[in-house]
Amino acid sequence: MTGFNQPRVLDVGQCDLDHGRLAGLLSEAFGAEVDRAAQVEEAVARLQDRAYALVLVNRVLDGSHVEGLELIRRMQADEQLRSIPVMLVSNYREAQEAAVAVGARPGFGKAELGEARTRQLLATVLKRQHTGASQPLA
Repeated sequence: MTGFNQPRVLDVGQCDLDHGRLAGLLSEAFGAEVDRAAQVEEAVARLQDRAYALVLVNRVLDGSHVEGLELIRRMQADEQLRSIPVMLVSNYREAQEAAVAVGARPGFGKAELGEARTRQLLATVLKRQHTGASQPLA
């Protein structure tokens, strides 16, 4: 037992490199555990099976080339899932605007991962629940 609650994030449709970068940021900055889903159906199944503090969805899902907006629309249409915060990961402003228009929170692009603004956006959902220092085992 570590003495704090780790937020759990679902990362959807990222390539291996980008998933690793996102997971590293989320773990380091927020102590988050990051699960991964490749496709919309897999993401929906995970969301119905486990509680998530946030869903991050790629603009275009790696492999299938399905638009991430499809998952956002599915979540917003589902009474059980619509309350889960979701953000689009895209460098394109028009894609961010489209995601917000269908119910996502303002997101960020992969080019902005190191920026303070990105951490601020994530912090609106993932309140840092520990100091980042090593916690003794109970």
